[in-house]
Amino acid sequence: MKNRNIFALLLTLLILCSCGTQKICYVYSSFHEPANEGLRYLYSEDGLHWDSIPGIWLKPEIGKDKIMRDPSILRTPDGTYHLAWTIAWKGGLGFGYAYSKDLIHWSKERLIQVMEKEPTTVNVWAPELFYDSEKNQIIVAWASCVPGHFDFGQEDIRNNHRIYYMTTKDFKTISDTKLLYDPGFSSIDQQIVKRGPKDYVLVFKDNTRLERDIKVAFATSPTGPYGKASTSMTYLYTEGPACEKVGKDYLIYFDAYRKKIFGAVKTRDFKTFVDVTNQISIPKDHKHGTIFKVPMKVVKKLIKYSNNKIVR
Repeated sequence: MKNRNIFALLLTLLILCSCGTQKICYVYSSFHEPANEGLRYLYSEDGLHWDSIPGIWLKPEIGKDKIMRDPSILRTPDGTYHLAWTIAWKGGLGFGYAYSKDLIHWSKERLIQVMEKEPTTVNVWAPELFYDSEKNQIIVAWASCVPGHFDFGQEDIRNNHRIYYMTTKDFKTISDTKLLYDPGFSSIDQQIVKRGPKDYVLVFKDNTRLERDIKVAFATSPTGPYGKASTSMTYLYTEGPACEKVGKDYLIYFDAYRKKIFGAVKTRDFKTFVDVTNQISIPKDHKHGTIFKVPMKVVKKLIKYSNNKIVR
């Protein structure tokens, strides 16, 4: 009996150890222009070299344009994957939303209205999902232009964006919309990054004409207030930053849309950045989404479904 108990204990420890060392993969949500086909995936084992998982995993069915741009995916502690995306270049007061348990089978698509109280809103761009573990809620941040709300300076009055947010636990009940960040200039393509307790970074695009590059700001709370914007970490005509921690470094990918390539920088403090564009590889036609980690078995299942042509 004693030997049997020892064997059972050893077996349990072996299982726990194997689970703890389960290989992790990176998944990059994606789309192809003109954005009417739907959700795509890339995957990487090292966070640097990416391959496509063929197939369209969710076709956009809502919004007047029926497009899917800037797909953002977040996995919450209950194992649910949440997806939010841009549904139109202009027009509309909300973004698209769906959820899944396996990244394969997605729920019915819904329109989440977030700018109803501002009917003159020009657009709702790049909704980005962030899980606030301290308050057990999801924060959704996006960029909108509301004409006349801010000094537009050198920008056209209908191209003067600021970053807004709302919170939710289930996407059935949502909070009122609030301003997340006003750096004093048009800004879009935001991502909230948590480095530690009371240590948050907002990575975003400065969308003014003489900049069009990526900057950061810091706060002690995910909803701010965020401090003064940094100087640029990228060159002119870059957008769509996607940040993920790989080893001890944070990698920030960006879409160099005039050069038609993807670039990347790495950092540990979000103050000094090293260009690692020559170390990465991204499949042709990929457009920006977000990067998140999953167990390798999830990617293997996606590839299996893709190979069996189960995906539309």
